[in-house]
Amino acid sequence: MSSRPAPLIPPRLRAILVRIPFLVRIVRFLRRGPLARDRNLLITLSLLTLTLGFLSARVSSEWFSPSLFILVTLVGGLQLRLRSLAVLLCSEFVALGTIAVLLGPRHLTPGTLVTLGFTMVLAVLMARTRGVLGVQGLRGDVMLLELRDRLKRQGDLPALRKDWGSKVVLKQAGGSSFGGDFLVSTRNGDILEIALVDVSGKGVDAGTRALMLSGTFGGLLGSVDAFLPACNAYLHRQPEGEGFVTAVHLRLDLSTGAYQITSAGHPPVVKFDAGTGTWQVSAAKGVVLGVVPDLHCEPDNGVLHKGDALMLYTDGLIEQPGRDIDSGLDRLLGEAERLVPSGFLSGARPLVDSMSAGHNDDCALILIWRP
Repeated sequence: MSSRPAPLIPPRLRAILVRIPFLVRIVRFLRRGPLARDRNLLITLSLLTLTLGFLSARVSSEWFSPSLFILVTLVGGLQLRLRSLAVLLCSEFVALGTIAVLLGPRHLTPGTLVTLGFTMVLAVLMARTRGVLGVQGLRGDVMLLELRDRLKRQGDLPALRKDWGSKVVLKQAGGSSFGGDFLVSTRNGDILEIALVDVSGKGVDAGTRALMLSGTFGGLLGSVDAFLPACNAYLHRQPEGEGFVTAVHLRLDLSTGAYQITSAGHPPVVKFDAGTGTWQVSAAKGVVLGVVPDLHCEPDNGVLHKGDALMLYTDGLIEQPGRDIDSGLDRLLGEAERLVPSGFLSGARPLVDSMSAGHNDDCALILIWRP
C-alpha cells in the first residue's frame, strides 16, 4: 500500500496554532465570503506597493523604481473591484509620499507621475466597466470572443449535396468582428433554408442587436412555416426605437432545384440564368420587419437548373453616398458578370471587395449555384 504524503503542518503544531484566537480570526477573515479573492488580492497588492516604496526609498531607486507602481495599478484595474482599487491607489499615494519625503521630490520625475496618473485613470475606468458587467479580469473579452466565434460558425452554410456549390462572404464595417449583417441557415434532408438579415446601423453599434436576433431567428428558422411573419411578430412586440430590420428568406429543394424567396424590405435577390447568360431580379417584396403587426410578403418561386445560381446580399453592396439603389444594383449586376468566366467560388470575394471599396459599411453575400 502507498503511504500518505506527510502533511504540510505537523498535527501537533496545527493543534497549537488553532488555539491562538488571533491567527484563527485572520484565517477566517481571509477565507470568508465570496469576495475573499478580491480581498486577498488587495492585501497582496497593497503590501507589494508599500514594500516597493520602502525598497525604493531605503535600498535603490534604480532597481525598485516608482514606475513599477504602473504594473501594480494595471493588475488592480483588471482584477479588483472599484472600492478595492481605491484602497490600492491610496496605498500607492502613501508609498509615493514616503519616497518624496525620504529621497526628495527630484526622484519622482514628471514623466513617471504623468504616466502613473494616466494608468490610474485607466484602471478606474476598467474596474468600473467590469463592475457594471459583473465579470472579473479579462472574462468580458473572452465572452465577446466566444460570441464572435458563434457568429462565425453560424455564418457557415450546412454541407450541401455534391451537385451543389455555395459561398458566403461577410465583411463588417471598419474591420470589426461584429456587425449588423448575419445569416442563419438549416438543412432538413433535401430542404435548405437560409435567412440573410440586415440590422440598421453598422459595425459594433449594430452588432449587439445582431447577436440577440441571431439566436431568435435561428430558433425560428425551420421551426415555423411562415418564417418572416414569425420574425415580424417577435420584433413588433419589442420596444419602439430599436431601429429597423430587413431580411430575405430562401427555401430551396436540393433534389429538384425548386425554390421560394420571401423578402421583408431587403434588396432583391438576383438569379443567374445559364440558358440566357443573364442575371434576373427577383420579384419578391415585403415590408421591413417590425413595422406592421401583420406582415404580408409576395413570394417569388422558381427552379434552379444546371448552371443557374442565386445571389443574396445586403444593401452595403449597392448603397453608396450620392447614388440611388437602382444604380448600385446595376453596378452589382455588371460586376457579377465577372463571376461567370472565373467561377462563382473564386469570384465572390473579389466581387464584395470591388463593390464595398470607397465606403465603410457592413456587407454580406451568399451565392448558391448548381454546377
